[in-house]
Amino acid sequence: MSELGPHALVPLRPEVIRLEEGRGKLLGGRCRSCGAWHFPPPEVCARCHGAEVEVAPLSGRGVVYTYTVVHQSTPEFRTPYVLVYVDFPEGVRVLGQLVRCPAESVRIGMPVEVVFEEVGEDAEGRKVVGWRFQPASPAREGSG
Repeated sequence: MSELGPHALVPLRPEVIRLEEGRGKLLGGRCRSCGAWHFPPPEVCARCHGAEVEVAPLSGRGVVYTYTVVHQSTPEFRTPYVLVYVDFPEGVRVLGQLVRCPAESVRIGMPVEVVFEEVGEDAEGRKVVGWRFQPASPAREGSG
């Protein structure tokens, strides 16, 4: 996962992003009864309705399930950009922006990895961090 700077950072969604020791982790929920994974972590397992769902980090690597190129958006987002649904080996699918990859290079099944980047500032002027995806580095492909 991407390293973050030494500044005070705030996760965009604290329930799915853990920032610690200069690194970010994307969090899912794993049911202790049936083992199903979810994203975001639910209160109750959608598969078995068990109430013991633990928050656990996802592997941070997956493959593009599908994607779209966005040409019109709100003023906060510079267009065009690519949105991807990524399938993780844990069995969850996560939506996010794809960065460091031209739209014409995106392919279904392409390996990607989670990165954490500044997405804005909160009301107190702290940097807010969100997740994005980038093409998986070749050195880490297959390392899970």
